[in-house]
Amino acid sequence: MDVAVTAVRSPLIVLGSPVNGSASARLGSTFGFSRKLCLNSVFIPKQVRRRGFVVRAASSSPEWDDAKIAPLQLESPIGQFLSQILKDHPHLVPAAVDQQLHQLQTDRDAHLQNQQQPSSPTDLVLYRRIAEVKANERRKALEEILYALVVQKFMDANISLIPSVTPDLSGKVDLWPNEDGKLEQLHSDEAYEMIQNHLSLILGNKAGDLTSVAEISKFRVGQVYAASVMYGYFLKRVDQRFQLEKTMKVLPNATEEENGVHRNTMDNARPSIEQDTSQVMSHPEVSAWPGGDVSPGGFGYGIKATRLRNYVMSFDGDTLQRYAAIRSKEAVSIIEKHTEALFGRPEIVVTPEGAVSKDENIKISFGGLKKLVLEAVTFGSFLWDVESYVDSRYHFVFN
Repeated sequence: MDVAVTAVRSPLIVLGSPVNGSASARLGSTFGFSRKLCLNSVFIPKQVRRRGFVVRAASSSPEWDDAKIAPLQLESPIGQFLSQILKDHPHLVPAAVDQQLHQLQTDRDAHLQNQQQPSSPTDLVLYRRIAEVKANERRKALEEILYALVVQKFMDANISLIPSVTPDLSGKVDLWPNEDGKLEQLHSDEAYEMIQNHLSLILGNKAGDLTSVAEISKFRVGQVYAASVMYGYFLKRVDQRFQLEKTMKVLPNATEEENGVHRNTMDNARPSIEQDTSQVMSHPEVSAWPGGDVSPGGFGYGIKATRLRNYVMSFDGDTLQRYAAIRSKEAVSIIEKHTEALFGRPEIVVTPEGAVSKDENIKISFGGLKKLVLEAVTFGSFLWDVESYVDSRYHFVFN
């Protein structure tokens, strides 16, 4: 069980909380996250588990040929339309999305131009209710457009999304194909260095022994997955700025940072315990664990300074908070619903002492856990991309 504890004791978001304002309140209440540290308790989503849509997808494993390409079922008319496009003509998804966004913009403009409110109080209540229903329909359609675009990006990369985390008769869940190499190639070199640190915090000293199997709480793994999605979103956001400033040759103290990264690379085979401790203790999640201890073979193992991390640490507090925030309620909802569809939700048992969630343990190899984390980080990265793309055509990001 010590191995299991090492695996899940670091569901992290590096550098600050992931959401703010109303989005923070919603994500915190649904997932049971601490606003400061993001992930301190099991989330209990409100809705029932959703089934994923199915399509023939390329895969190295024959049993995956007719696998679900995503765990979340799209329910709105626009979502179902895009699901069918994903099944039959995935290359047409961007064009179909542009068409749907144009229609949503037309509907929203028509609503804004026709805001003559009725004089009767009864009619006014009805008018506002109809407007609220239409706004919710547009929001749901927008969420599912974002989700379909994320799925399409995985299909373009020839990567199968994990359809669900369901144990077989032996209790194991990681029967999916190994696509770590494909996932790694989707990130810049600097971003992947940060992802390696993220993996080191989660896997601990088992990072080099991926065949070991641990029995872990299913919903603790779900917490790690959700946190990694938000981490990927944050990482893509700062990496875009980093790559732009690197291209323009305006990075702060670039030469010193390059030299520092070079020294760390040369020492990678013999990590310094003192150096690792200083790096990990600056991480906001460390203080959440009892004692805040850092050992060379457990939590924080293998963490090292990277060029991108040094760049992020140069941000002032306001900039860091802004970059660590998920910008839209729609993106928050996608993370919530996708994670629920992937891991389900705990059974709530009412006892004389109060309601208690009935957890489930699963058997997962550390290689399977690595695949989950890499997929989650990539999902978050793609979510940032598609959110920016959609917002450029249908403005919905207001913070």
